Amino acid sequence: MYKFVTIYRRVDDEQLLEQFFNETHLPLAEQLPGLVRREVGRISHKPGGESRFHLMFELYFKSKLSFEAAMGTPIGIQLIEALKPWAEAKIITWYFADAFTEDMENTSEQ
Repeated sequence: MYKFVTIYRRVDDEQLLEQFFNETHLPLAEQLPGLVRREVGRISHKPGGESRFHLMFELYFKSKLSFEAAMGTPIGIQLIEALKPWAEAKIITWYFADAFTEDMENTSEQ
């Protein structure tokens, strides 16, 4: 799997941030061809106190090629263009990663 992760920092106007996420980022992302799974994480805190992050949004694709194909579509281009000003303002951080899942077996004795 391959994923595209966007992390939103906390800002004074969280309503504006939530509006952008709910009305622009999320709807565009849901239209990406080849999207296998999406995951939203609302960050509550970190060890020791408040986190500087507000939200993490992960988009999963079968492969890097599938991701690149999705980003080359009009919807993918529109999504990146919508995110760019937020990245340039350092309100979001984004990255791409190979993703692996591993199911853990219950190793406790019965």
